[in-house]
Amino acid sequence: MEPFLKKFFPEIYNRMKNDNKISNYCKFDSQLLTLFTSSLYLAGLVASFFASSVTRAFGRKPSILIGGAFFITGAALGGAALNLYMLIIGRLLLGIGLGFTNQSVPLYLSEMAPSKYRGGVNFGFQVFLVVGILMANLINFGTEKLKGNLGWRISLSIAAVPASIITLGVFFLSETPNSLIQRNVNDDHHKAKLLLQRVRGVTEVEEELDDLIKANDISKAMKDPFRQLLKRKYRPQLVMAITIPFFQQVTGINVIGFYAPVLFRTIGLGESASLLSAVLTAVVGGSSTIISMLVVDKFGRRSLFMVGGVQMIISQAIIGAIIADQVGDHNVVPDRYAYTILVLICVYVAGFGLSWGPLAWLVPSEIFPLEIRSAGQSINVAVSFISTFIIAQTFISMLCHFKAGLFFFFGGWVTIMTLFVYLLLPETKNLPIEKMDQIWRDHWFWKRIVGVGEEKNNTYDA
Repeated sequence: MEPFLKKFFPEIYNRMKNDNKISNYCKFDSQLLTLFTSSLYLAGLVASFFASSVTRAFGRKPSILIGGAFFITGAALGGAALNLYMLIIGRLLLGIGLGFTNQSVPLYLSEMAPSKYRGGVNFGFQVFLVVGILMANLINFGTEKLKGNLGWRISLSIAAVPASIITLGVFFLSETPNSLIQRNVNDDHHKAKLLLQRVRGVTEVEEELDDLIKANDISKAMKDPFRQLLKRKYRPQLVMAITIPFFQQVTGINVIGFYAPVLFRTIGLGESASLLSAVLTAVVGGSSTIISMLVVDKFGRRSLFMVGGVQMIISQAIIGAIIADQVGDHNVVPDRYAYTILVLICVYVAGFGLSWGPLAWLVPSEIFPLEIRSAGQSINVAVSFISTFIIAQTFISMLCHFKAGLFFFFGGWVTIMTLFVYLLLPETKNLPIEKMDQIWRDHWFWKRIVGVGEEKNNTYDA
């Protein structure tokens, strides 16, 4: 929004309005602007490590509650900002909230859902994430028409509304059976059994309860879950906890998420058209994520990764070719090319919504055994934040220097990650979390690392 840029980033505003000598690709190149954007993820990175300890020691609900409280405070401070310092502090508080909720919510969903519905339930996290992005873009589109500073203040402060729903809603949630058994306070085994009976809708839950208790006994024998992650038998999970969130970010999706209006203005669309285009891509992303949610437990994780990956590779290659041919440093792009790029970006976003968007949260949350689950999820979230911070911090400069080559850069990464999934990620659909370790012992590559007899030898250290 122009009033926002004028108040907090006047150099960019003046460059955008008055400087015709600067390349279309470079008008938004500002380390201060990118630091504001990416500070959210730097704060989230730090918070995610504290969140792991809170989630393990006190349960999933307290982590969600803490995250919601930080969201409310950060939104209020951002909306009331009088200077850049207040704005960035508010952004940092939002990042802390993100660190706690991203660590605890996927765990909560995976542990509460029956194994045959776990994929669909866990997709709810990504679905509502996309719905939130859509709502944010709609709000930006509407408030952009307001005069003065009111528009951006509403856009920033209204984040307190969903944060309040999270904070209040957590009081109506039950703690997960896994967490009750893990903490085992005041006969929580009995509470866990009653909770399993309620959420599963059956009375015979002894087998699942026994699996949880056995997993918890192993967990209690491990004093340092982060160190345990380095053991050879957990090597596949550690690799996935690092590579999957990294790959999710180098798809380039956050280029669209953070800077869609900037990107669309670069290819020649006006401010209102750019904001409306961002709304359109959010609608496409949300729709494809819902489709993925409906079919993931039928067709499996691997097939969706492959289909979405191929879709993203093709669309990014064509986008890069059109931009290289049509978008110069100073020229105005013909409408037909600008809208063709918009359509192709929608195709790309649909591929991401079908695959790496929801699956990058689902797969890591379901592959960790209980004894390393909080630590593993913490590493997963931390890598996601680090990767997101780097992409957010460098994208504007990369756009300025790479120009159209930026899309070939991200397309190359999508090619690599699609091959990675094909070769190294086994299918996890319909498997109980407590028995997930078997897939690594059966995999053509990972069985060489963990050993087919690993279940008989738990001292197989790195």
